[in-house]
Amino acid sequence: MEIIGGNRAQRRSITAPGLEIWIDSRPLPPGKGGGDVHYVSTCGAGYVTRLALADVAGHGESVDSLAIMLRKLMRKYINTLDQTRFAMALNRELTADVEFGRFATALLVTYFAPTRHLIICNAGHERPLRYLARRQKWEYLDLKSAGACPSLKASRARYHLERLANLPLGVLEPMDYEQLAVDLDEGDIVLLFTDAITETKDDSGQILGESGLLSLVNRLASENVAELGERFVAAIDRRRGPNCDADDQTVIVIKGVETRLPPTSLLRTARTLARLIGLRRV
Repeated sequence: MEIIGGNRAQRRSITAPGLEIWIDSRPLPPGKGGGDVHYVSTCGAGYVTRLALADVAGHGESVDSLAIMLRKLMRKYINTLDQTRFAMALNRELTADVEFGRFATALLVTYFAPTRHLIICNAGHERPLRYLARRQKWEYLDLKSAGACPSLKASRARYHLERLANLPLGVLEPMDYEQLAVDLDEGDIVLLFTDAITETKDDSGQILGESGLLSLVNRLASENVAELGERFVAAIDRRRGPNCDADDQTVIVIKGVETRLPPTSLLRTARTLARLIGLRRV
């Protein structure tokens, strides 16, 4: 079921099984909506939470209708357990739609509470950041740093080819998508954001970039997910100064917390996880 979603201005906190989530979405004025789309849903049993963050090429009111269309597609395919198939379905629809005529980057994220796995599929989007509580360290998450899912390794071994993969949605069809799985322990944090963050310029015109962003988050500290999110966007605003409304901007902060889940069998847990990472046909 959908908890929240859209491309309108919004700042709110959400609680899901095993997670605390904070969202700040700011479309570029003067329109009500923009090109950033966020989506959060959870299954009725509370085992699976899905999050999506997409950034349609362009910004502000000019891409409002396209962002609304993308959200409808997310709702249509949100129950596809394997995120790589979710991404392929979205890509197929956007590529086939002549009126759309634009591409969108996207992060598709699934949290499986029984095993504390966070599974991420990146379609040409900004790399998310993860804070490891046990190491007290921020790092970027990608296939190289976290390791690919077993199903991906099998696919590479079978074809023996380097291929195009993980391009933004709507660029090329067919397209392969890959995903990574990491543990999200209690106290760990994952930060999702659109390119308005890394492309932030200071008064001298210097772009923040990935290295600058990593330095910025290393100076932030908070046990509370909403407080951390507010400190983060405030730091971005201070750096941006008078150029505060350069692009649509969305930030999602995800934190692993302690939770109690309804009992489930080990076999059912293993089967669901296998479906999520593509080891088992849905």
